[in-house]
Amino acid sequence: MQYHFKIIAAVIVIVFLKVEICFSQVEFVDVAHPVYNFLKRMQLMKIIPDYNSSNLPISRREVSSYLTAIRNDERFLTGTDRKFLRDYEIEFEFDMTAQTNYQSSLFGKRGFKDFFNDNLQKHVYFYTDSAKTFFADIYGKFSQRGSNGDSIGKNSFALGEAGFSVRGTFHNSVAYFLKLSNGQTLHGNDSDLIFASITDKIIFSDREFLETKSYTSFEGYLRYMTKTNWLSLTFGRTQLKNGFGYVDKLFLSDNAAPFDFGRIDLKYKSVRYSFTYGSINGDSVSRPLSSKNIATHLLNVDFSSAFRIGFWESVIISDQPFSFTYLNPVSFLTSADLSIGKEQTTENNALMGIDMEFIPAKNLSLQTSLLIDDLNFATLGKDDSLNENKFGWQAGLMWTSNLNMNLTLEFTHLDPFVYSHRSNKSTYTNRSLPLGHLLPPNSDEIAFNIGYDISNRLRCDFLYRHQRHGEGIITDSAGNLIANYGGNINFGLGDAYLRTNGFLDGTRINSDIFTAAVCWQPVKQFYFDGKFQYRHTKNITEGIVYDDSYYFAEFRLEF
Repeated sequence: MQYHFKIIAAVIVIVFLKVEICFSQVEFVDVAHPVYNFLKRMQLMKIIPDYNSSNLPISRREVSSYLTAIRNDERFLTGTDRKFLRDYEIEFEFDMTAQTNYQSSLFGKRGFKDFFNDNLQKHVYFYTDSAKTFFADIYGKFSQRGSNGDSIGKNSFALGEAGFSVRGTFHNSVAYFLKLSNGQTLHGNDSDLIFASITDKIIFSDREFLETKSYTSFEGYLRYMTKTNWLSLTFGRTQLKNGFGYVDKLFLSDNAAPFDFGRIDLKYKSVRYSFTYGSINGDSVSRPLSSKNIATHLLNVDFSSAFRIGFWESVIISDQPFSFTYLNPVSFLTSADLSIGKEQTTENNALMGIDMEFIPAKNLSLQTSLLIDDLNFATLGKDDSLNENKFGWQAGLMWTSNLNMNLTLEFTHLDPFVYSHRSNKSTYTNRSLPLGHLLPPNSDEIAFNIGYDISNRLRCDFLYRHQRHGEGIITDSAGNLIANYGGNINFGLGDAYLRTNGFLDGTRINSDIFTAAVCWQPVKQFYFDGKFQYRHTKNITEGIVYDDSYYFAEFRLEF
């Protein structure tokens, strides 16, 4: 880890070089931050009607501008919402006011005296002046996880994790961020480690975990943003999300680990455009890939505060380390992919989509999304013997009440072979985990979620999912593929020559999944999290029933 500390030392030296007025922070706010739930609720209450949740994360500057707008309409807030706003005004104080009255440093004058202060935002160290800012924080957690059931067995696993982060902005325009963490198994046997891996995307993405019983992860980037936010450039690694989906997103989700990318964001009035070119991990089942990249375009247009639409496209490029064809931010990716020649085009996986959000009345929003994996107008609506038309679609609604309760209902449908690829190289995955919706291909799902903020420090969530799925890959005694029903995202071979697939063909699996979660923050920046999930799975084809459950309990500290 010595080289990590050398990097941080270099960053600290760079930070203290120049001087001018600086308080507008352009670092991203992580996509998992609860402030996004608060902003979405405020959007539905029509307090910040211009908020758009389809392209995350956004900067601290943008979040602070929304918080300022909410404060100006504070009379419309519930008592709990006012407490949320107060918490966020403390956390984003410097971004909003250029003041640090409610910021505390463990290495400041008061030292550890404010360690349990509930009215301050604690940091290990921070420094601000007229040109630059520097915030250093630590992160730690302890979690106990377990399972019991017919398919996953009985497991018990304890994990400790610790890390730190540094962030800041120079001259109102250039941001830096670095976060490093290391997790270590405290107890658990080999089967427990496998259970931990399949239920945690970060652990799963560390291929050495099963041998070393530990894992490391990092995020970091440099980012430039103009003062009026019409242009921003980002280079690094952090989690990205695209799409209006409320329970899960069809286009780009947080179901896989973050990947490295370069990104351009443009904004003019009601139009927003993002171009991303990134490197993801290859998952070919036949041989290692020399490279696997992703390019995406996202165009959002707000026709009014009540109606907005997004156009999205992406291409996964395998065995081609770098190409200006896909690096062109002003292009149509599907056409660009076709222009490079049939041989390489068949190695790549192009997708496109359109989604819309409509807010017909206060407290209510509706969204619909269409994903096109493959499209051939000549066979559209006819006997598609080559499985050339593959779609995913989604419709959802969200309602928020004055009781600080959000209700979400969402239906998702994925055709056979959606997200997969017939070469098994250009699947829409990163380290075998889906970049889009968590639902496997050849499936549909009804999801219902209740989120209730009992107070600004205690939140409960209940999620129910009913899923139908068709799976199955059949080979003969020589290992030759006989049938693939298109239900495995990492195995798309056989879609174009074996058979015409009907929706839910193959081994029919129905699942009912119940998930309850709670997050309690008794003192600011000290968290207790708990989650319990019960899964009832019925293999209708073979007449087999599985009942599984797992839980985790976690304490974490963030400052």
